[in-house]
Amino acid sequence: MVVIQPSARKRSAEIGRWVNLEGPTREFGSKALAREWARACSGPDGSLWIQDVVPWDDRDVDGYLVGGERGVRDRTDTSVTSE
Repeated sequence: MVVIQPSARKRSAEIGRWVNLEGPTREFGSKALAREWARACSGPDGSLWIQDVVPWDDRDVDGYLVGGERGVRDRTDTSVTSE
């Protein structure tokens, strides 16, 4: 079972509609199918993905659908300096 996190609902209107109609979880036959759904709902920016469940989550959960920005932070950013 995949739990749909609020961050995913904020990133995708399609996911928001799913939660409103079906609830905050979804069953999949495999992790690959869950990842395929995340990609299909994500759009070209890849802003949705399946994250593995954390070890301390005691629910019967296989993963989370999360949304956000993934990637490497710009290493040329000089806004923080050390002396």
